[in-house]
Amino acid sequence: MIPRADCRELLHSFIENDALRHHCEMVATAMEAYANSLHKNSTEIDEWWIAGLLHDLDWEKYPDQHPNYAIEYIFPKYDLSEAIINAIKAHAPGRTGKHPETEIERYLFACDELSGFMHAVSLMRPTGFEGMKPKSVTKKLKTANFAANVSREDIYRGAELIIKPINEHIQFLIQVFE
Repeated sequence: MIPRADCRELLHSFIENDALRHHCEMVATAMEAYANSLHKNSTEIDEWWIAGLLHDLDWEKYPDQHPNYAIEYIFPKYDLSEAIINAIKAHAPGRTGKHPETEIERYLFACDELSGFMHAVSLMRPTGFEGMKPKSVTKKLKTANFAANVSREDIYRGAELIIKPINEHIQFLIQVFE
């Protein structure tokens, strides 16, 4: 499997935008935390982290082909497991036709949009994630013009996929990102 340092190098070679790099790091951190909470073995924990880190690898350079460009042209050059590749496919089912089925696929889908949304919420707070409550996040979810490009439907669907109430999912991620 590709070492973490090489994954970061790959990420930086394709993504120049600091905000998108930060998002990928957040999703990787969330995925690793969930993998640990689910008592995955070290190989699986690495797979979950890598899937989170590389899920938007082609977004900046090939947005119209995302994530299919990475799946077809980038990932075959690297030692990535089928679990990682399928999770990345399943995080964008409308573009790939692959819906989240396995645990890693469901968790990547659940962490992606919500991580980005929660980051936006944290930027509006003087203390960022510190002291954040799920209620403040769910309140912003109901504000259509706040982070309007984030799919609320995907956020709620993600919580359903991992069989967690939305507030519990948010609270877990708050603790991860604090």
